[in-house]
Amino acid sequence: MLSLFLGLFSLAALAQETAENEVQIKPEIKLSYLDSLKSTFIKYETSACIDEMWMKELSNQELFTDMESDIAKVNIDQEVSYDLPTDLLKERLKKLDEKSPFNIEYNPALENVIKSFLKNRPKAFERMMAISEYYFPMFEEHLAKYNIPLEVKYLAIVESALNPKAKSRVGATGLWQFMYATGKQYNLEVNSYVDERSDPLKATEAACQYFSAMYGIFGDWDLVLASYNTGPGNVSKAIRRSGGLTNYWNIRKYMHKETQGYLPAFLATMYIYEYKKEHGIVPKKAPLTYFETDTLMVKQKMSFKQLSDLLDIPVEQLRLLNPIYKLDVVPYFSDKPHYIRLPKQKAGMFASNEDKIYAYLKFEEDKREKPFTTIRKEALAQRTANGTGRDSVAIADVEDFPMKSVKKTKTKFHTVKRGDNLSEISSKYNVTVAELKKWNKLKKNSVNAGQKLKIQYETTVAVADRTTAKKKIAEPKVAEPKIVEPKVIESEGLYVVQRGDNLTAIAERHKVTIDQLKDWNNMESNEIQAGQKLTVQQPVEEAVAVVEKEVAKKEIIRRDSSKERNYNKERMYIVQKGDSLFSIAKKHPGITVAEIKKWNNIETENIKPGMKLKING
Repeated sequence: MLSLFLGLFSLAALAQETAENEVQIKPEIKLSYLDSLKSTFIKYETSACIDEMWMKELSNQELFTDMESDIAKVNIDQEVSYDLPTDLLKERLKKLDEKSPFNIEYNPALENVIKSFLKNRPKAFERMMAISEYYFPMFEEHLAKYNIPLEVKYLAIVESALNPKAKSRVGATGLWQFMYATGKQYNLEVNSYVDERSDPLKATEAACQYFSAMYGIFGDWDLVLASYNTGPGNVSKAIRRSGGLTNYWNIRKYMHKETQGYLPAFLATMYIYEYKKEHGIVPKKAPLTYFETDTLMVKQKMSFKQLSDLLDIPVEQLRLLNPIYKLDVVPYFSDKPHYIRLPKQKAGMFASNEDKIYAYLKFEEDKREKPFTTIRKEALAQRTANGTGRDSVAIADVEDFPMKSVKKTKTKFHTVKRGDNLSEISSKYNVTVAELKKWNKLKKNSVNAGQKLKIQYETTVAVADRTTAKKKIAEPKVAEPKIVEPKVIESEGLYVVQRGDNLTAIAERHKVTIDQLKDWNNMESNEIQAGQKLTVQQPVEEAVAVVEKEVAKKEIIRRDSSKERNYNKERMYIVQKGDSLFSIAKKHPGITVAEIKKWNNIETENIKPGMKLKING
């Protein structure tokens, strides 16, 4: 009995030990490069992430669409039934007027717009008031900088419902709804990557510059806002048509219909914001303000996805904070810096780990598929390293290989859906019904749902012209600076073996035989190594050619010297006044008059001053 108990105890102990061993040999989980890198980051305590609902609210297109529709359709002359006594409204508008540089005076049109907004859009204003907490501090800072009334911040609600991605039917874009040309006028960049009209900071700066310039022209803030909507030229026309009146309410009927409701919408928005409590409008609370974010200049192109992976921040939040970037990519231009806006804690993490972040971006860039020529270069470099003989070439010369286009036929498949027929399928793939039937061995024109049909098509690919390439390797162009010539020590008759060389190539290059090379260097096999020095003697036929060349050269020099001597003998004489052939012959001993006449093809002895006569034949 005791032995049985001990046996059971030992089995239990063995099972426990086995279990412990199993626990100990758990496979080690390998971390990715990204996870390993992030584990070394200097981290900060981060506030709770912006929730998904708030991010959607900040980029809500519905609010903008409704606001744009209201301003376009509201009939400011039509009475609206809403519980707001006219006398009370007049009293409140008077108080607003006392605090504002705008001309806020009661009139029935303004009352109708205020009541329309209160009746139809109270919930929308609650939502926009929460978004206002995010943008208004930044607006007020810029408006104060340009000495512009702070109430102008309400204009962004009328313009875009505070959506930086808002785009009107005519192309106006951003919080302040800049048209393309006006944005360019105020240095807002627009290209494939960037649209600075959607940048809250830069667009607000541009808007302030516009307001300041227009106030310098009109000297009235009501007209400045009207000009922002319709343009200063149209405001000037309305003033002229009214006979020189300059109060907005007096010239309103001479403006476009949209502009007639524009300033009332602005003033109605201001009223609702100032008296929201009195009307039971309770704004939602913004979890993040613009001043709780920070910007960093980027030194390398990066995508929102990469930033999201590195900093654990949702891509949607990056879009919200950086509406300027159209492709979810922060570009890098050498001539103009670009910035990324992040919550302050994430900005601190980015700044503290900048080197590691850029190292990861480079790692990601190196993983991208390279252009064809680069791949070919690396492949040939590998072949060269393996010593594959004559097919190996200097890497610098790879890019000179000619390319040729080759057509290849490829096949893809189409799964037939209910209602499909051969005619529609052929049109979709730009082929004929006959081709479809041929490729799929079809006898009839009918096809069944779920059936897979072959679709053949031709594509053109670029490949290296290997024939030309091999010829180029065998016959290097000495004059081409790209070709890496083997280093030969001419004075010592030595050749230094390059990587990829073999005896056949070296022998052909120096016009000798492989046996001669082996004999001069006491070699038994054909094996050679890079860096090895080989003795290369001049072949007999080449030596003979050199001697013949030298002899020919000397003959040319001899002939040229003879010509030079003959030329030096030849003299020309210019006839002077009073000369005769007899006196000229006398001046040159050994020369007769007959010889002078013969050398110069003259029959008579008549000569004139200035004539040139040969004296040496």
